[in-house]
Amino acid sequence: MTLPDTGSPRVAQPAERTESTLTVLVAFGANALIAVAKSVAAAITGSASMLAEAVHSWADTGNEVFLLLADRRSRRPADRAHPLGFGREAYVWSMFAALGLFAVGAGVSITHGVQELVHPEPAGSFGVAYVVLGVAFVLEGISFLQATRQARAEARSAERDVLHHVLVTSDPTLRAVVAEDAAALAGLVIAFGGVLAHQLTGSPVPDAVGSIVVGLVLAVVSVVLIDRNRRFLVGETALPATREAALQALLDMPEVERVTYLRLEFVGPRSLYLVASVDLRGDESETAVARRLDALERRVTALPIVAGAVFTVSTPEEPSLRP
Repeated sequence: MTLPDTGSPRVAQPAERTESTLTVLVAFGANALIAVAKSVAAAITGSASMLAEAVHSWADTGNEVFLLLADRRSRRPADRAHPLGFGREAYVWSMFAALGLFAVGAGVSITHGVQELVHPEPAGSFGVAYVVLGVAFVLEGISFLQATRQARAEARSAERDVLHHVLVTSDPTLRAVVAEDAAALAGLVIAFGGVLAHQLTGSPVPDAVGSIVVGLVLAVVSVVLIDRNRRFLVGETALPATREAALQALLDMPEVERVTYLRLEFVGPRSLYLVASVDLRGDESETAVARRLDALERRVTALPIVAGAVFTVSTPEEPSLRP
């Protein structure tokens, strides 16, 4: 990997618009249509599982607004007060979305299911429920395919499998959409089973249990998303493969003799902050060394993925790092 030569300042530059915005917009449109359809179906049928699914879809629709805010606000250019940019805002707004999924989606679904078990009510017009569930499955499938297409392309370039990439990616919007859509598809299958069992047995118990199970699925997904956003907010370091590639890139630079310290920390989606101690070739004056380090920092921060960089001079007794 070659680092370009540039005179750009040592601050984060606005990230290029990625496919994440399109992924979130597709998810927002699909969830909004599904939420309306499920709400109408829940009112007509009186199904507990269908009501849980309606709440789930409204929660997902609201969450997409948070994800759009995360994507937009994290792309603001750096300023003097925020030299590393606003990348971490993506994790703040994504955290709100995950908390909303837990409180609204999971909480309401579980609560309604328990209430239905205690005070059961009969349901009807099952054909309407099946039609709406079928349409919802198609729309959710479209959103899920868009999200997985983006995840698959990124995973391929990073030489990871798709699931691992979704879990470790620094892009919280992609992770949230993939997780929410997967949970939505699973929820639709569960709701279908609950409605069908209600119709076949005449008992509202399977329907109520379906509502509770949907809520539990949402709770698990939201806890995973909350934990991942928490990790990036407090400071997630780059994966070993990324660190090794960065170390090798530094060692390949002609002015760098060796590297004795290297830390890479995410400060936003696809945005890293680099701190390193290096031993420069030659034996120059303090002023010359300072200028060479400054030039080195500028070259490294020219990379879109590097939000900022600080280089210091290694002492002779420090051991060298090896990729």
